[in-house]
Amino acid sequence: MSLLKTSQVLRQAGHSHTNRLNPFQISLIRRPALCIPRSFTAGSSSAEKTKPVIPLEPRPRSRFLRRTFLIAKYTSYFVLSAAAGVFALGGAIFIHDAFTYTEKHMERVPVSPLALHPERGGPKNLPVVNALLADEEDEEFRELNEKPKLVVVGGGWGAVSVLQNLSLGDYHVTVVTAETFNTFTPLLPSAAVGTVQIRSLIEPMRKIIARLRGQMIYGKATDLVMSERLLEVESAGPDGRMERIYVPYDKLVITVGSVSSTHGVPGLEHCFQLKTISDAQAIRRRIMDNFEMASLPTTTPEERKRLLSFVVCGGGPTGVETAAVCIRARPILLWYYPKLCREEVSIHVIQSREHILNTYSEAISKYAEDKFKRDRVNLVTSARVRSVHPDHVVYTARSSDGTITEHEIPSNFTLWSTGISMNPFTKRVSDLLPNQVHKKAIEVDAHLRVKGAPLGEVYAIGDCATIETSLVSHLLELVNEADKDKNGKIDFDEFDFMVSRIKQRIPMAESHLQKVRTLFDLYDSDADNSLSLNELCRLLEEIGNKITALPATAQVASQQGKYLGKKLGKLASQHEVLEANSVEDLDEAVMQPFRYKHLGSLAYIGNAAVFDLGQLSVMGGLIAMYAWRSVYWSEQVSARTRALLMIDWIIRGVWGRDLSRL
Repeated sequence: MSLLKTSQVLRQAGHSHTNRLNPFQISLIRRPALCIPRSFTAGSSSAEKTKPVIPLEPRPRSRFLRRTFLIAKYTSYFVLSAAAGVFALGGAIFIHDAFTYTEKHMERVPVSPLALHPERGGPKNLPVVNALLADEEDEEFRELNEKPKLVVVGGGWGAVSVLQNLSLGDYHVTVVTAETFNTFTPLLPSAAVGTVQIRSLIEPMRKIIARLRGQMIYGKATDLVMSERLLEVESAGPDGRMERIYVPYDKLVITVGSVSSTHGVPGLEHCFQLKTISDAQAIRRRIMDNFEMASLPTTTPEERKRLLSFVVCGGGPTGVETAAVCIRARPILLWYYPKLCREEVSIHVIQSREHILNTYSEAISKYAEDKFKRDRVNLVTSARVRSVHPDHVVYTARSSDGTITEHEIPSNFTLWSTGISMNPFTKRVSDLLPNQVHKKAIEVDAHLRVKGAPLGEVYAIGDCATIETSLVSHLLELVNEADKDKNGKIDFDEFDFMVSRIKQRIPMAESHLQKVRTLFDLYDSDADNSLSLNELCRLLEEIGNKITALPATAQVASQQGKYLGKKLGKLASQHEVLEANSVEDLDEAVMQPFRYKHLGSLAYIGNAAVFDLGQLSVMGGLIAMYAWRSVYWSEQVSARTRALLMIDWIIRGVWGRDLSRL
């Protein structure tokens, strides 16, 4: 076949099969005509003998090259997006700084004359702070001056919860606190050993109250004049001398916390406590000093053993978590200190009860004890500290046969964490009121009002307060309400009404008043289908003894603060309506009594954590520890402290604990 005919045949075949061939096949058909050698076009005699050269299909790329190209593409996307993000963040910071760090000239700031020169008054003729420096700054502050004065004493969990649940414009808010910041106390043991930084646990009080346009007085409450609604505050003057003033209030919230109970043990001045930031800093310095002195070549073996002996008095959550963080810090510290100290480190926990964490479930107590034994912690139970000395601790222990023996532990570090006692201001308020008989806290009713104080004026929450559990004190009032026929006896229908009133007044008694008929028949000793005053008194007394007071925990204080903040907000918004209707008990009119909902207890026990959720107990290692961290992270006061806390945990995981002594 000649070259011309071949081309025509191929062209005709291409036209006839175009619809059936894909573009690649068409290119293969057409390409031979373009690649014919020059000798064919010249009409060479050997053209018919030479086969046309058909090009081969291009070799596909290897799988390795395709993957390399894909990785390079997405890597470039990531790098470019990261660079763009960094550039955008830097630009945002630059713009923020440009608008933040500007000079603002404040001229002729209005200040009330009473703020500069307060009048004197009250029983002690002290300056009465009827106006503060910022009360006349702008229109918003001037409007707040017309609102009721709400004074919050303290800056703990309860105070912050109250402030976070108030609305702007409800009250003229003043916070009286001896610390300028709020402290996240559950993580103080971690701060004491360098797991987290101190700054990650505190939030300035002025930032917390800024939303309410509130003001703060840096001082300590010392006395209360309820008849004139004056709070006495002690603060340091410009020359360092202590000065006292009166702060007037319309409503007062006492949330000053508590102090550690001494139990009459001598030598507690040689102990550390763990309630404040200063305590955590002092503990950290002592731990670092002990390790540094133990590393000196001139330290004797006996002295080294004493320096590396840590004694914790108290087996509650604080004591257990402090011992746990010491356990966790022990191997990490020894990476940077001589290994000779490894065998000399000892941790001792002295507990007066038979088990540690005795307020938790039995399974959790047993798990914690087993964990401590594996970590070589010396658990001393059924023992009491007799005295504390600079270089040793003396305690007595009761053996199984009842004999009491005295023991001594050499130590250069002793932590005291054995219960709570009244704050001095709490004790002063309790002494002012004749019906305050509780020895550890101010007694309040179910609406968190201080018993004996003017109704609806003074409230107390948190560790400094305890809700009344006695029913006998309401006997005459309950009988007067329930005795419809006024015969001096309570029949079953009247008793059923009385039970409903008790549940309303003291919600914590509900669980003991479920079977009303059974209770009635049980205490109806003469079977006359009625209860006399003596029978009713015995019934109420025994039920009151069964009611358990709420624990002094951050969870209780937080819930009480939320409840009180919401109630104060309702009282402010409904004030005019309540006054128009001449309502006597305003608190009861706007909200039901406080009801505590236990969300569970948790504790850290050294690379593990335990959760007591009532009917369910959770115990575990690393997963439980991260769950414990998640709970505490979510309970932070602000996003700033959450970010700082997360950064601290990341730094600790990558580079270890901070070993600096500050």
